[in-house]
Amino acid sequence: MAPPIEISIPTTSTSAPTDGSKPYTLYNITLRLPLRSFVVQKRYNDFVTLHASLSSLVGDAPPEPLPSKSWFKSTLSSPELTEQRRAGLQKYLCAIAESPDRRWRDTSAWRAFLNLPGGAGASVSGVSVEGRIPAIGLRDANVAAASDAGTWLDLHREMKGALHEARVALGRRDSATENGVRVEAGSQAKRALIKAGSLMGALGEGLRVLKGEGRLGEGEVRRRRDLQGVASASERNQLMGEPTRLAPRTGGRVLGAPLPETERTRELDNEGVLVLQRDIMKEQDQDVEALTKIVRRQREMGLAIYNEVNAHIDMLDRLDQDTDVVGKKLDVAKDRARRLG
Repeated sequence: MAPPIEISIPTTSTSAPTDGSKPYTLYNITLRLPLRSFVVQKRYNDFVTLHASLSSLVGDAPPEPLPSKSWFKSTLSSPELTEQRRAGLQKYLCAIAESPDRRWRDTSAWRAFLNLPGGAGASVSGVSVEGRIPAIGLRDANVAAASDAGTWLDLHREMKGALHEARVALGRRDSATENGVRVEAGSQAKRALIKAGSLMGALGEGLRVLKGEGRLGEGEVRRRRDLQGVASASERNQLMGEPTRLAPRTGGRVLGAPLPETERTRELDNEGVLVLQRDIMKEQDQDVEALTKIVRRQREMGLAIYNEVNAHIDMLDRLDQDTDVVGKKLDVAKDRARRLG
């Protein structure tokens, strides 16, 4: 049995459509999974549709009632109503996620609402990265995710991963001998850099929101700003070849420039360099194989722990049922004893 999803709605956002329609309030649903966190933005009308779908599919209303709609106030003009509805919607989602009755969680409407993978037996820990962390270009979703203290760290790791992916793709492009492989690697590096740039902007704006609302102390804000600045500047300079005071260049990668000579390549001709490159790639393949064995072993250990935890949970469930049965028998015995007395 997979652990329950940790759901919260820490913040709200106001969306102003570009088509001229009325603005509306978005509720930033933060989901924390065993391996990562992500944010889903929904309107109140989306909650109403979810409630109707769950009640229709299950044949019974969810364990917590949905906050009622206000006909006299608007969340755009009433911060009190916004906060009251935010707390009510959070309680509504948590009641479904933590309820012992799985009927509402096992529906397709619930999984689609939270962008969870399909299938009744799907594990939430298997959520893919693509589409879960807010996508490139969705500025409101990026900023909403960065405005939560916990999700900010997940976005920062995602940004560093994108920069690392770009660096690996550039290295593969430079070492490729086929034009098709070079083009594909260059496109992958460009996509990763665009994603990293989008996340950098969201992280900066998220820090300003966290500082302005007082949800992080001054010291923590300063630490995260330094963390973001050092990581993004050093990684970017390694990719773009721009030396800085924090990360002076010592033969770093320069886009479009030839690779510098090293002690291993200076005395070699073209054929010798090609042989050396093949040897290096062979060593890297061996390292990858060793890492694959380690990861496979870790996966086996994780599955063993998962099965053991499930077995203990089943035993606790049976113990709980037996306790209820014994309690009922004790009640009957006490009732008989009172009658005899």
